[in-house]
Amino acid sequence: MRLTKLILVLVCCLSCTNYSEKTLPKEQELIESVYASATVQPDSLYQVYASVSGILDNTLTEEGELVRKNQALFQIINNAPKLNTYNSKLSFELAKQNYYGNGTVLNSIKDEINATKLKFKNDSINYYRQANLWNQNIGSKAEYDSKKLSFELSQSTLNQLQNKYQRTEQELRTALKQAQNNYQSSLINTKDFTVKSKIKGKIYAIYKEPGEIVTTIEPLASIGSSINFVIELLVDEVDIVRVNNNQEVLITLDAYSGKTFKGKISKIYPDKDKQNQTFKVEAIFKTPPKILYPGLSGEANIVITKKKKVLTIPKAYIIDSDKVKTDNGEIIITTGLQNMEYVEVLSGLTKDTYIYKPKR
Repeated sequence: MRLTKLILVLVCCLSCTNYSEKTLPKEQELIESVYASATVQPDSLYQVYASVSGILDNTLTEEGELVRKNQALFQIINNAPKLNTYNSKLSFELAKQNYYGNGTVLNSIKDEINATKLKFKNDSINYYRQANLWNQNIGSKAEYDSKKLSFELSQSTLNQLQNKYQRTEQELRTALKQAQNNYQSSLINTKDFTVKSKIKGKIYAIYKEPGEIVTTIEPLASIGSSINFVIELLVDEVDIVRVNNNQEVLITLDAYSGKTFKGKISKIYPDKDKQNQTFKVEAIFKTPPKILYPGLSGEANIVITKKKKVLTIPKAYIIDSDKVKTDNGEIIITTGLQNMEYVEVLSGLTKDTYIYKPKR
């Protein structure tokens, strides 16, 4: 008898050593959410690039300054485009003179045409007069053939000169248009040496100092909105299908410890980052903090489902995904909604049933 009692005591002790804390299920609001890392960035943030290469001559702004749209930010110097512009202007003026000037090739051809027309008219009169005489058997065959040949040569020369005039005019007009385009293009390139802001916002960073070489592949600065900020969220690929626009987001920032800010999903980027297997999602604050800086980091929970007054237990108390330890031993429960800490109990427990936390 004593041996049986001793065995029962040992079994109970061994059983108890596998469980530590105990608790009662409780009714509370339960929110199921998707976790995401969060980074605050200014809206419309972009990097400023120069469209030409050269040397940074002057920085016309500074970090933290508010700028207007089309405000000049940087001045770059490079003598080559100025020389190209000057040469293009000379070529354009020469092409214009060739096309419109008094001593142009066209006027020379036009004078030849006028002279040839007079000769053609005279040869025409002589030919038709001689032809009329020949038809009356007056004059010689040699005289008739000579007048006819002069007439045909004059006609051919006139046709050639008229074709030459049209061809030369087309070539000069094309050359003038090309010279004009080159000159206008060189003017645009000269203007490109002043880099301007594309938006109204704030200068968040400047990457170059006066005297440094500027290229078209290195950014000069970062500009973004000074008022509006977005929260960039990185969502795991297994959760992205549950995320939709306008869903509520609960955001905590390291800079505002203990505070939770509300927002909503505003944009979902469809391209997956293959390196970290995440999707980029943007959210906007409903009521943003008073002070925000680019790069502030934190965490976010995208609300998928929300239930009020449901029976819940801590997830740490669940055994094998569907069991809990009670005073009557392990029992099977049916679970529903869950978050990082709690899970909804649909059946198998009441709020008066103690459950025990297994040791992991």
